[in-house]
Amino acid sequence: MEQERIAKRIARAGLASRREAERLIGEGRVSVNGKRIDSPALNVSEKDVITVNGKPLAAKEPVRMWRYHKPAGLVTTTADEKGRATIFDRLPEEMPRVMSVGRLDLNSEGLLLLTNDGDLKRRLELPATGWVRKYRVRAKGVPKDEDLEPLRRGVTVDGEVFRPMQVTLDKQQGANFWLTIGLREGKNREIRRAMDTVGFAVNRLIRVSYGPFQLGDLARGAVEEVRPKVLRDQLGIEREPQAKPERPPQKPRVNRVQRRK
Repeated sequence: MEQERIAKRIARAGLASRREAERLIGEGRVSVNGKRIDSPALNVSEKDVITVNGKPLAAKEPVRMWRYHKPAGLVTTTADEKGRATIFDRLPEEMPRVMSVGRLDLNSEGLLLLTNDGDLKRRLELPATGWVRKYRVRAKGVPKDEDLEPLRRGVTVDGEVFRPMQVTLDKQQGANFWLTIGLREGKNREIRRAMDTVGFAVNRLIRVSYGPFQLGDLARGAVEEVRPKVLRDQLGIEREPQAKPERPPQKPRVNRVQRRK
């Protein structure tokens, strides 16, 4: 019987990311077959009974993902200590429990990927995935292209190294200008902080793509599920096949012999 690590099993159930599951285990909030565990170094199978905070772990759900057009003014956390509205407060009630793939800060907007699978969340957040995240960026000023060259080489801000960015100067619009910026990892407020180092303050930031997934014409605040075929083609994720209903037994055919008259 196939086995997997307990933290991965919890993540696959959509309850938490793998890292969060390891924290729950360390806090003694997870039991397997009635016994509390304190280490994630445990393999489990489908036959094992797992409880988290005293509640049975749900069966593994098929991996699902959604595109969400995050509006500015929402935080990307499940709860906020300052009482600010979160993206999860605004999602449709019928949606299952989901996690965000990475974050967009309070004043940023645009494409945010959501998933019910903690393992997929972690996989897509890793820089090793190599996916470019693209942003439309508006800032105040009248720059020359060479003013942006440090961003293409990579900059260091407060001791933190930002890798080289893909930067295209698009157009001037009054006192502001628009850029397209691509990066392969999203550190905290990376674009805003990097732009500050070259003397320009960002006043609008919109994520338009995350790897092969595009914001497109998705309305602000709208959420749309990614089709299973796209998950298969882009991520190699196969939905578990649905069991075919059993056919009712058929009565044996009787060959009737026609009597001769």
